[in-house]
Parts: sequence; C-alpha cells; structure tokens
Amino acid sequence: MPKSCFAALILALSGWAQAASVEIHLVDGAGKPLADAAAYLEPLGSKVPASKATAVIDQVDKEFVPLVTVMQTGTLVRFPNRDNIRHHVYSFSPAKTFDLPLYSGTKADPVLFDKPGQVVLGCNIHDWMIAYALVVDTPWFGKSNEQGLVKIDDIPPGEYTARAWHPYQAADAAAQTIKVGAPAEPKLHFQIKLAPQPPRPKPKSY
Repeated sequence: MPKSCFAALILALSGWAQAASVEIHLVDGAGKPLADAAAYLEPLGSKVPASKATAVIDQVDKEFVPLVTVMQTGTLVRFPNRDNIRHHVYSFSPAKTFDLPLYSGTKADPVLFDKPGQVVLGCNIHDWMIAYALVVDTPWFGKSNEQGLVKIDDIPPGEYTARAWHPYQAADAAAQTIKVGAPAEPKLHFQIKLAPQPPRPKPKSY
C-alpha cells in the first residue's frame, strides 16, 4: 500500500475512534418517559456536513406514519400513499409551505425541507390527519422511544448545544452545553412540560 494511502487510512481510523455517543433521557412534566420527542446537538464554532438524506412520511389507514419525524435541513421527504383512497398533503408552516394535490396509486414528487423549524402536516380531505416534522441544522439528532431514550452516535469531539423538542410542548426546553470526547459518555436529561391538547376529530369512513 502506498505511504500516502496508509497515512490517510490511519487518519480516518483515528477520527472514527474518537467519535462518541450521547445518551439523552426525556420526560414530561410529571417525570414520565416521553416518546416522540426530538433531541439534537448543535456544534459550537464548527460547520456541519450538508444533508444528503431522504425520509418517508407514509399514509396508512388514513393516518400519517410516523406522527413525528426529525430531519436535517436539506432532506428530501417522500409521501407515499398506502391507502386505496386519495390524500391531499399540505403544510402552511413558515419553515415549509407546500401542497401535494390529490393522489392515489401514483408517486407524489418528493419535497425538499430546506429551512429549519417545525412543520405541521395535514390532509385537505381528512381533517383528523396530522403529523409533525422538526427540521434542524445538524446531522446529530434522534427521536425518543417509549422509554423516553435517545442515543446519538458518531459525534465528533467538541462542544455542542443540546436541545430537546416535542410537538405538544408548552414552552421551549432549556438548552444544555456539553463537551463530547471526554472519557465518559455524556448522559443528558430533559424535562418537557406539555400543553393540553384539544380533542382531534374522529376518523370517518370516507
């Protein structure tokens, strides 16, 4: 192997070895595990790689699946329709306003989510259908499971601002500054107070 290639390999392996993980625990105002919450890390004083990712928000049994999606700015999102009826997906959110006219059995064009922020999705035909997307300017993010846990892997060493979010939150959760690359993996805890949610319309047969 040429010396230049060997040196590049050593550097790549060294960088990989230094990458770390962060575990984040999210609870609601009562201290119970909070599912479908986002946690993400914003690096301080350094640039992040551009997104080449894709995501899928499906339509199954007249509901969006999943309810919450977290993605990096620049992600292309597809909206397939597994139902045997037509849907009309739209959003009026400032972070992403778009409209996918009625479709069924054909693929809708993917939508580029090119600005950070919260996006609320709806269906113009079925008013009970709703989903949420959080678009963040970082590739280091995750969504909590039923135990309220998020684990973010492959994080380069450095300082980060950690943030948490939930679509039903009453107020922004306090940010935390952490240092990645220390001997022990950082473990963070966020408590997010939720606002009461009005009842959603019940699904109809059409």
